[in-house]
Amino acid sequence: MSHIPRKRFGQHFLTDRSVIDAIVRVIAPQPGQPMVEIGPGLAALTQPLVERLGKLTVIELDRDLAARLRAHASLSVIESDVLKVDFAQFAQSFGGQKMRVVGNLPYNISTPILFHLLGFVDHIQDQHFMLQKEVIDRMVARPATSDYGRLSVMLQWRYEMENVLFVPPESFEPPPRVDSAVVRMVPRTAPVPVNETLLSELVQVAFSQRRKILRHTLGKWLEQRGVAAGFDAQRRAEEVPVAEYLSLCLEASNAPPAK
Repeated sequence: MSHIPRKRFGQHFLTDRSVIDAIVRVIAPQPGQPMVEIGPGLAALTQPLVERLGKLTVIELDRDLAARLRAHASLSVIESDVLKVDFAQFAQSFGGQKMRVVGNLPYNISTPILFHLLGFVDHIQDQHFMLQKEVIDRMVARPATSDYGRLSVMLQWRYEMENVLFVPPESFEPPPRVDSAVVRMVPRTAPVPVNETLLSELVQVAFSQRRKILRHTLGKWLEQRGVAAGFDAQRRAEEVPVAEYLSLCLEASNAPPAK
């Protein structure tokens, strides 16, 4: 029985067998590893994964697809919006083992999903996601490039990331209007211990007008927190490395309020 892709769910189903095999090789699943797949769809990736793992937990919002997936005895199916899923509960069911997370993420909500998972990074061994190539370019971007921005800083704070595979539009049905890629995300073992909310606010202010020098954007924010001294605000936001944003955030957390 065929399934008509639903535009409201951003459904594009992976059909290219050679690409599927390449993704499985990149993930390298091993028997017994705890793994969660987001958006399994028609099980193109699900089937080879569960064959290697023995069992797999999947999260699927589309109730028709979720019903199909329940026919697989080796699958634990969570019918839910992934943005509402508490991944810490999976960690409990996996006996405290860190989980691996994979998926062909819906491109229309990929960034919210990445930020949602950021809150559970301590429970995760690694992540492999198919995303719009443009998003992955931003995730792995280096300073002083046009792709470097808030997403780069927030994710590079917690993950080592690598673009590991290019995927053309014709690998999907229906084909998306953009190129895709697969990213590997490995949580850092000793991340700088900053306040995530404060870092997000700092970076959002910095990149709010990215063509302006920071003296006109982030400068006031820093002055209010008494940490403006010693920071070169004669740069644009894209010129400041991740490590420097983290240092600023630590200073802002520890500094007494400016009078």
